[in-house]
Amino acid sequence: MTLPYIARSRLFSLLVGSAVGIGLVLAWTGLVASQSIRDIVPEPSKDVYYQTEGIPEGPTVEEVQVPYPQWPFLNNRVVVWMVTQQHTYFGGFVLALPLFCTLFEFLGLSRGDAESAKRYDRLARDILRVALVSLSMTAILGGVMLGVFIALYPGFMHYMGETFKAMMPIYALVFLGETFFLVVYYYSWELLASRARKWVHMAIGVLANAMGVVLLLLANAWASFMMAPSGVDADGRFLGNIWHLLHSPLWNPLNAHRFLADLMSGGAVVVAYAAFRFLTSRSDQERAYYDWMGYVFLVVVVCALLPMPFAGYWLMRAVFEFRQHMGVTMMGGLLSWLFVVQALTIGALFLGVNYYIWQAMGRFSSGERYQPYFKAIVYGLMACFLVWFTPHTLAMTPSEMKAMGAAQHPVIGAFGVMSAKNGAINIMICLTGLSYIFYRRANRVMTVPWSSAGNIALGALFLGGIANILWLAVYGFYIPAHVRVGLSVPQGVTTASVIVGGLLLNRRMLRDAPARGPIHWGKISVRGMVVLFAVAATFTWVMGLMGYIRSAGRLGWHVNELFPDLSPWAFTPSLGFAAKMVTLNMVLFWVSVFAMFWLATRDQRSVEETASIQARDVSFVQAFSREESI
Repeated sequence: MTLPYIARSRLFSLLVGSAVGIGLVLAWTGLVASQSIRDIVPEPSKDVYYQTEGIPEGPTVEEVQVPYPQWPFLNNRVVVWMVTQQHTYFGGFVLALPLFCTLFEFLGLSRGDAESAKRYDRLARDILRVALVSLSMTAILGGVMLGVFIALYPGFMHYMGETFKAMMPIYALVFLGETFFLVVYYYSWELLASRARKWVHMAIGVLANAMGVVLLLLANAWASFMMAPSGVDADGRFLGNIWHLLHSPLWNPLNAHRFLADLMSGGAVVVAYAAFRFLTSRSDQERAYYDWMGYVFLVVVVCALLPMPFAGYWLMRAVFEFRQHMGVTMMGGLLSWLFVVQALTIGALFLGVNYYIWQAMGRFSSGERYQPYFKAIVYGLMACFLVWFTPHTLAMTPSEMKAMGAAQHPVIGAFGVMSAKNGAINIMICLTGLSYIFYRRANRVMTVPWSSAGNIALGALFLGGIANILWLAVYGFYIPAHVRVGLSVPQGVTTASVIVGGLLLNRRMLRDAPARGPIHWGKISVRGMVVLFAVAATFTWVMGLMGYIRSAGRLGWHVNELFPDLSPWAFTPSLGFAAKMVTLNMVLFWVSVFAMFWLATRDQRSVEETASIQARDVSFVQAFSREESI
């Protein structure tokens, strides 16, 4: 039975208000967490506290070591793992959605066509509605996570609370600030709907996003401190400089990596939502709208995916520079096979994105002319994919190793080194960019007089760039390893130059190009929309996997080489168990997200309002047929 409209509105307002209430609870608990734990943890000696900068003024690791609470049939690490991963998922979701809302509101303001502006404005508000509901869940999970850490790992929480006590109130206040601005941003949508006031409204969104980014930076400071502690002495005591505490060796690369990951996971969830609504819609108007929504967000997700390999390389390079044995453990030792699994999923993402682009050609009456080019692109992607996921050392029995004569295969073993893998992933990025260029010109007739010369220049740009990437990959086998590492920079620069240069050149060639026919939004094949589900699920699975790898790289330490984990659960779990936990977390997240999508859409309109605007929605299909969005 459908709830009355007023009841649904009150329920939605209650959920939004709960974010404020939970934020106040977090502010209070952040201020008193250290004091509350002192009932469990012995008070450290007063002579270790000093107020002079550069002199230790915090507790040592030994002073906060206490027995770990144990409960029957309860694995402390599994509980913390699940709660922390769910909070991380929803935190990234809340960070990404307001960014998308502000971006789409700006796109609507910058459009001259009224229908196009209305379309973007509707999309931005729909996404913001979900962001507010998910903000409540994020706050609730944050409170649960804090309570779980205090109850199950009191010594560790006491140490982190005392070390970062100057930042915890800031984190809580910034969270309240983001909640306030998001609520104002949503409820002032109608009040500031005029074009002149829209800029003021968008400024509120910018402030909310700024708060979200600050939250991400603070959370990353704690995570990077656990991997590469700084700002403390050899006994773990805080030395008084907050900037040194924040700015650990891994902070900047972790910021870049997690920011892109949050954009990917947030966009992937909206992509899956659009695919779900497309497949369950009963009208052409709704299918057209959700087809367009899925396309727009997939473009956003791919824009975050393309630089992700470079951000990951930056992070792992920083790990090797900080502690080489940690990097070896993650990429060449205990956790190396997880990177093989990660390589498989990344390759599947690129293949899935290209398959969607191919299926999206069905929106055009003349898109089939590019099918031979897509076949060539698929062959190139598969060849790079095989190189990308090939491990350097195979899992073999002693008899198999004896028959082969070495631990590495004499042929495919060369594909397992980073020189080959960097070349493979960069070529895959270039080929994906070329697929998108074909999609952009599939429904256009180029009229510029230099179109033939432009096509030659575009082909030379891609062929020359791919040849340079391939040459650098081969050249890496003939130079020492410490020199080979630097080749990733020219490879990345080449890839960026090819993608940016190709898109700009193609845009220039399509200027004033007439359309061959209307864009039939909603006419994409079911296969194309189903693959969006697979792409979205893979995004979130990869995010959970990489989070586990970063955490497991510390091995038996809460804080690497500083605070040992002496609990019964300190061992590194098997790869199979880790994969099951990542999958379980992903499924739980998706179930929660779709429940919130359902809840967020319950108060959008009354039954009478829905019936009254069905005719108006026809204009969306007409607007889709006139122009392409991105």
